[in-house]
Amino acid sequence: MTTATTDRRAATRRWGLLGAAAAAWVGAYALNEVAWTWLYRTVFGLDLTAGWPSMLHFFCYDTIKITLLLTGIIFIVTVLRSFMSIERTRALLGGKREGIGNVLAASLGVVTPFCSCSAVPAFIGFVASGIPLGVTMSFLIASPLVNEVAIALLLGLFGIGPTLLYVGAGLVIAILAGMVIGRLHLEGQVEGFVYETRLRGQVVDSTADLTWDDRLAMGREEVASILRKIWPYLLVGIGLGAVIHGWAPADFFARYAGPDNPFGVLIAVAIGVPLYSNAAGVLPLVDALYAKGLPMGTLLAFMMATVALSLPEMILLRRVLKPRLITTFVGVTAVGIVAVGYLFNAIL
Repeated sequence: MTTATTDRRAATRRWGLLGAAAAAWVGAYALNEVAWTWLYRTVFGLDLTAGWPSMLHFFCYDTIKITLLLTGIIFIVTVLRSFMSIERTRALLGGKREGIGNVLAASLGVVTPFCSCSAVPAFIGFVASGIPLGVTMSFLIASPLVNEVAIALLLGLFGIGPTLLYVGAGLVIAILAGMVIGRLHLEGQVEGFVYETRLRGQVVDSTADLTWDDRLAMGREEVASILRKIWPYLLVGIGLGAVIHGWAPADFFARYAGPDNPFGVLIAVAIGVPLYSNAAGVLPLVDALYAKGLPMGTLLAFMMATVALSLPEMILLRRVLKPRLITTFVGVTAVGIVAVGYLFNAIL
């Protein structure tokens, strides 16, 4: 048997298995809600409009739905990211002037979505390689804010309209916040060791030699790794959402952050900033609150504040940023999030 024949058979098997897995994913996603509704309503005879049956149904259905969304989108994005190394990102961002650099940095933040932990070494690498501070900040804001998990879950929960609004608003916040921080000339508020970091003298493409089998294996490993890290937060978030969905009265939330409260967006952002969660953990809560009648702008502002301005991220950033720059970063980003919340409440 020739090498070419062996390669063809391996490729046929690889893409056949991938196609079967994709079909199974689509089938499971389509039947998820139907299956749980049939089980609880037909088999167990429960009233799904009542308190605890509604809560249990929401928890089971949402757990499977969000797990499927996470699995699919993380796998796809990881395979795509295998073509984009950090070295390439540095090369694309370096030497760009203000404005264009911020737009490019924010856009790259979407396709190279680093978590809070990897944001710190990425920040060090970009600043040390000569990328302007404001441009780097646009990347730093966009990466956790407009990430693959948020996009996938928003799309699954609310549809294309709110998802596009969220992505567009996140990019605008990242671009404008980076430009403002760049104009303030706060380079002295970066810890000195960042500028002293030695980088490679040339751009190295560490992804060029990967095969398709390597890239698909990376996708599977990343799915397993992320799910292992976030499953407690995922279950807690879905559990809170289920409790709100099944038990909490709508007027409780409407009183503090509903459409009749002019300070609802401010309250939502104030609560979201210290809350430790990621998109997977907070979106089930957002979904339940939306079902209770909270405005979309208030909910998106709450989600943005939770994802982009969490306390753990601030603690990590303190390793490389001085307090004045951290305060400016939080303040400028928070103002943008509040403005987006009120704007969306006015137009939606």
